[in-house]
Amino acid sequence: MVQAVSRKSRPKPAILPSKKLCRGLALYGLANGILTTSGACRATIFSTTEVHMSGHSKWATIKHKKGALDAKRGKIFTRLIREITISAKGGGGDPDGNPRLRTAVLAAKAENMPQENIKRAIQRGTGELEGVNYEEITFEGYGPGGVAIIVDVLTDNRNRAVSEIRHAFSKNGGNLGETGSVRFMFHKKGLIAVEKGAATEEQLMNIVLEHGGEDLNDEGDTWEIVSDPADHEAVAAAVKAAGIPTVMCEVTMVASTYTKLEGKEANQMIRLLEVLEDCDDTQNVYSNFDMDAEQMEAAAG
Repeated sequence: MVQAVSRKSRPKPAILPSKKLCRGLALYGLANGILTTSGACRATIFSTTEVHMSGHSKWATIKHKKGALDAKRGKIFTRLIREITISAKGGGGDPDGNPRLRTAVLAAKAENMPQENIKRAIQRGTGELEGVNYEEITFEGYGPGGVAIIVDVLTDNRNRAVSEIRHAFSKNGGNLGETGSVRFMFHKKGLIAVEKGAATEEQLMNIVLEHGGEDLNDEGDTWEIVSDPADHEAVAAAVKAAGIPTVMCEVTMVASTYTKLEGKEANQMIRLLEVLEDCDDTQNVYSNFDMDAEQMEAAAG
């Protein structure tokens, strides 16, 4: 699932209060640059900075909205089943005591996977049913223009996976790097994307404040809720309980720096992402590219 499009500059706190409530309130104090409140939240000073959304999350959102993922539903199920199996193998078959498994099961349910499929995947992981032994591999490399890319793979054949990923990079303007070459540029976050017509800013801000979210971002035609991975499940449950549909809801890797692409390099990057996603063993692809929304929309068809 591939998930950077720059957004308009917006005020961002230079000094944040310690309490989450104060931080949330600060998001509304944009008009005059200074928000003054009582108590612990006396004053928050804002400076204007350029804010970005990670390219792979924007790409995933666009494809969801265009229905491009529906044609790959079978492949999505395969990836989710692999993740459930490896999670159960590593941490046990009880989702309540295995956070990774719980996240994988929630993702499967979000894709309307039948409960029986989920159960069998867990049983294969715990050994109750015979199954394939998967190996987890993470590839790091560079795409067109020096874009940083991470590819997570679950495979039963290491040599095949290495060959396919290396070929995808080399034929599409990229190259594999050493372990650790780009991972330091990313950190894990929970992301929930909601179309603006599905909920108001006030509704979502209340959920962010009350359920442990970190931020609410304006992404043009969608809202993006950002949370710590540990709080993602609670935030997602609150969004669901409010009857708000989502176009993306997952724990992902978000980049701290971005590389702007245009023209030929931008087209090459989209092609590389698609080829990497189509590799049989690929679970997730993350990158730090940034390009115009129009070009990304066009590439998504």
